[in-house]
Amino acid sequence: MSTPVTIAEIARSAGVGTATVDRVLNRRSGVNVETERKVLDAIRALGAPAVSRGRPRSKGNLKFAYVLPEGNSPFLDDLERHIAQTAGDFRHQHITELTFRFSAEDPANFALELSRVTDCDAIVLIAPDVSAIKLAINDRVRAGVHVATLFTDVAGSMRQAFIGADNLAAGRTAGLLLGRMARQQQGTQLLLVSQTTRMSSEIERRIGFSQVVEERFPDLSVVRLADIPSDDEGAFKALADYLESGVDLSSLSGLYCVGLASAGLAGALEQAGLTQCVPLIAHDLTAAHQSMLINGSLAYVLHQDVHYCVLTAARVLRGLCENVRGVQSVAQPRVEILTAENLH
Repeated sequence: MSTPVTIAEIARSAGVGTATVDRVLNRRSGVNVETERKVLDAIRALGAPAVSRGRPRSKGNLKFAYVLPEGNSPFLDDLERHIAQTAGDFRHQHITELTFRFSAEDPANFALELSRVTDCDAIVLIAPDVSAIKLAINDRVRAGVHVATLFTDVAGSMRQAFIGADNLAAGRTAGLLLGRMARQQQGTQLLLVSQTTRMSSEIERRIGFSQVVEERFPDLSVVRLADIPSDDEGAFKALADYLESGVDLSSLSGLYCVGLASAGLAGALEQAGLTQCVPLIAHDLTAAHQSMLINGSLAYVLHQDVHYCVLTAARVLRGLCENVRGVQSVAQPRVEILTAENLH
């Protein structure tokens, strides 16, 4: 039995790209008459390709598991509610969603819990980027479960898609904004505040922030306050202690909160009388962040379209379950810069 001809072989014979062949086969516009003739001649000479249009679902419904970390995160709490509120869209796409929250403080235990998520066709995952979780992802994929990471990636695993903004670019954006404001205020130091984290999103933000400050603002220095508590009360105390430790407050010209506890950090700045001269940048538009933008304790919030990401992850995974070609090619959301003036 002869091997079926491929679209790539037809494209080479006709001297065109595979996308052009696909357009001709599917009778879509955008191909001129001469090019179409070359493609049709190649098909007549080589034979029609065996094009997979996707396979019918083996079940009436698909089950997708959304696996999120537990913890003190208003953004993740809002995300869980958003997933539940989007259930109507999922049902329209023949998807039943299940949501799980596992503690990420012990990544090995998180990986164990992830390995027990078996009664589903696909998993949308927010998880630390560690070896144990990579192995758990790989086991799920080998078992026939499709996996996409959401907002924070687990690179090097067998996950099939990442849906979310470029976190390195987000950090660079924060650095650019604070660096420009620092020049106007004659400050020399930018504070980079983060918790102990294994989330690649937060690590990439830190790297991007430091990169752009070093590249574009050589007169500024980045002071990193690492291992800040993730709760507001603990973060307030940690930053307040630092500000009262003899640091030259006049040298401070901005604060970038990579992860959690932005309200606690804002409180410490207010207590020290620095709200107006040390602008604060944080991530994700929560109800608290909206209020903080309006009252001036936050200068900017860097955000991404959560609704788009949740629905895109479901669409990509449904396409993978149905063997739809090219479904992993998606437009990632932009990093949005929100202020008190553009919330609506």
